[in-house]
Amino acid sequence: MTNTSSTKLDKAAFEIRKGGLPVRTLSESDVERCLPLPRLLDALEEGFEALERGEVQAPPRPEIVIPGRGFSLAMPAWQPGSKIAVKVVNVFDGNLRAGWPSHLSLITLYEADTGVACCVMDGTYITAVRTAASAALSVRMLARPDARVATVIGAGVQAREHLRLLPLVRQFDHINVCSLHDDEARRLAASHPLARAPGDARAAVAESDVVCLATHSAEPVIDPDWLRPGTHVSSVGYHPPAGELPVRLPREHRLFVETLDALLPPPVGCAELSTIDRARATTLGAVALGKAPGRCNDEDITVYKAMGIAMEDLVAANLALRCAVEQGVGDFMRW
Repeated sequence: MTNTSSTKLDKAAFEIRKGGLPVRTLSESDVERCLPLPRLLDALEEGFEALERGEVQAPPRPEIVIPGRGFSLAMPAWQPGSKIAVKVVNVFDGNLRAGWPSHLSLITLYEADTGVACCVMDGTYITAVRTAASAALSVRMLARPDARVATVIGAGVQAREHLRLLPLVRQFDHINVCSLHDDEARRLAASHPLARAPGDARAAVAESDVVCLATHSAEPVIDPDWLRPGTHVSSVGYHPPAGELPVRLPREHRLFVETLDALLPPPVGCAELSTIDRARATTLGAVALGKAPGRCNDEDITVYKAMGIAMEDLVAANLALRCAVEQGVGDFMRW
């Protein structure tokens, strides 16, 4: 066999073993401590710009389906200047009955120059907060500057994170929380000074400048006729073969997405968008870079549909690791 390497190694490949390498580990509480929300919003906007410039590698996510139980998605991504990120997220709705989150996730980061693992962190919190943060970023980019009333439809994890993030992007007078489960809406609203639980979703939507759909519903949770002109609508729910977003909204109004892959069928894309012409959609990155207009006037109804993409996990996990190193947070394991 001809040796094509120009550098003579001190040891042959068969003589080299990995040995025990230190890998930082970050728990759910560590990650939450090391992920400042204002910095996350800015980092996500920069990530959407990098995505639009073609700097992010993020192949379509493969899916494993466990019949009657749930599904598992693998989501790798990388861009120059960052660690390689690989997230595995498992969605098992039955977990709630056992007192566990329905979405469980783990993220591993690798050095881009060697492929050596450098961090294993909880991805459950990241999955929740980066999803809500992308919706909040759409509000920052597309809602009217004078938006003062928001409504969150849903009272789960995403609704909780929306309540934390929405006040960072607009000065809301109040935020309505509406749910099929009124008691949960009231308990969630009681946790935030701006929130209230009016009980009447139609009336709440009708008074709102921003409407955020954050459910796991298999069917639309609002009627498009409830919306007033100038409203911005975001939707983060995922429940193929249908979903929470009325298909009329993206068909009749201006549609914004993370990537145009959102218009593909699930599991890569979104069920509510899979029959819509890709030419109707605009990416957040194109808006951020000034390549495409965002809101054009105060009467526009703008619609943002999120799928949750690996770039968001890449950005959030790299930010969490940088902050953890700065603060000396986390433990170490031998790999």
